Amino acid sequence: MSNAVFSPPLPLNEPILTYAPGSSEKLALKAELARQRKSPQEISLLIDGQSLRTRQTKAIACPHNHQLQLGQSSLAEPGDVDRAIDAALKARRSWGELPWEERAGVFLRAADLLAGKYRQAMNAATMLGQGKTCYQAEIDSACELIDFLRFNVTFARKIYEEQPMYSPRGTWNRSEARPLEGFVYAIAPFNFTAISLNLACAPALMGCTVLWKPAHSALLSSALGLDILMEAGLPPGVINLIGGDPQMISARVLGHRELAGIHFTGSTGVFQELWKTIGRNLPHYAAYPRLVGETGGKDFVFAHPSAEPHALVTALIRGAFEYQGQKCSAASRAYIPASLWKKIQTPLLELCQSLRVGDPEDFRNFMGAVIDERAFTKISGYIEGAHAAGSAAKVLCGGETDKRQGYFIRPTIIEARDPHYTTMVEEIFGPVLTIHVYADQDLDAAVKLCATTSPYALTGGIFAQDRLAIHQLSRALVDAAGNFYINDKPTGAVVGQQPFGGARASGTNDKAGSPQNLWRWVSSRSIKENFVPPSDYRYPHLDEA
Repeated sequence: MSNAVFSPPLPLNEPILTYAPGSSEKLALKAELARQRKSPQEISLLIDGQSLRTRQTKAIACPHNHQLQLGQSSLAEPGDVDRAIDAALKARRSWGELPWEERAGVFLRAADLLAGKYRQAMNAATMLGQGKTCYQAEIDSACELIDFLRFNVTFARKIYEEQPMYSPRGTWNRSEARPLEGFVYAIAPFNFTAISLNLACAPALMGCTVLWKPAHSALLSSALGLDILMEAGLPPGVINLIGGDPQMISARVLGHRELAGIHFTGSTGVFQELWKTIGRNLPHYAAYPRLVGETGGKDFVFAHPSAEPHALVTALIRGAFEYQGQKCSAASRAYIPASLWKKIQTPLLELCQSLRVGDPEDFRNFMGAVIDERAFTKISGYIEGAHAAGSAAKVLCGGETDKRQGYFIRPTIIEARDPHYTTMVEEIFGPVLTIHVYADQDLDAAVKLCATTSPYALTGGIFAQDRLAIHQLSRALVDAAGNFYINDKPTGAVVGQQPFGGARASGTNDKAGSPQNLWRWVSSRSIKENFVPPSDYRYPHLDEA
């Protein structure tokens, strides 16, 4: 037991390496990419600390090179899911009763291992499996993940420090943040290595045990992350990795009496189905499961006539097309006043057309391929629809697609004359930006469109130099984005600086990268100790009529 109240190391955001020509990090990453290309991996299930290979497997493909097989992954069968749940429940008591600083030590050590000897291995796995450029991998699989691991420890300490304000003489009131009763089901997306690991690590830090299902296309980086955690001292059964048929896995998990919570990042539709299923199963659970979800987005940039043109163009390009637009926060729709559109149209389209698209192992490329054929087909369909939209919309640049070698789509800008046109409303999750040009005198109507057209409310940015306009736009769009940016692109939230999450159809807004998220993985217990308990049941008023 601890005989001190420990303070963890002060968390500071991990510095971002530049990968400039001739830099040591560039040489190291190039070498690691070459090594992994030549070494296909067998990704097993990990249950109770043991690797398990199954009869059914699935190839792990490279988005930008169909011919490159990165490995095979084992697919869970129903019995494997049951064994993973049993392992999590078996580990629950010993892990939850471990002093919090001992649990924290695992994640702090993992952060240092990732910042050091495993940095380029994780970046290379993310680039090959998920199609990121070196910079997009660096800010995600290295820096953001390291930040989650370090900052969450400090956030956890603050939670454990939360105690009742007052104890009358003769009593001692205190509060305990217990792990949830049961196990947590973590369901992760393909697009962020940091998010995938954090979905499992945040509940585990708070003493919960986890059944973790990463996306198939992110298994290289996810499995490496779990290896790092185990090297850092994570006990068996605390985080159990399974892959396979998501419907089968979820059916087994959601039907279990001891499901304590779901930590989810993915599509709005899937999260809603999970919620419905849990609602139907409520009478069967030991406790109400906690539901934490970050889902879709149709993120906006709204420009005021006073916006600075060059900053706006840069934000649109970076916000819409970094990582092929495959960020839930990506700029997908923009509202530009006619007076400003005259200034930025030509430089915006020229810059868009100049962007290099190709294999991310060529560090000169700004964009790679979209994640898989399903995404390629969906995104291409939106572009084809815009070509055939007549007066409602027009493709201004880009739109070329090619899946012969990889799933490549050129960055595409659409002008929508109809502000309710499909690509202004529906989430695309690809390199497509739709712009609606509004008349300057119709500013108020355009703001209302921005605030109400989409069912989502994840991220959004405004551009203006007029301070009164900044204030008015901020208030008018107060419910339209959980992460709101002023004169900046709507992507790039940093742990410890901008806690991330949205509302409406974008999720429960439980703000990853803050204590708010960690609170969801504990169940508070209030304790009152009476040092001088009464020995007579009678109150004074009973002594006289």
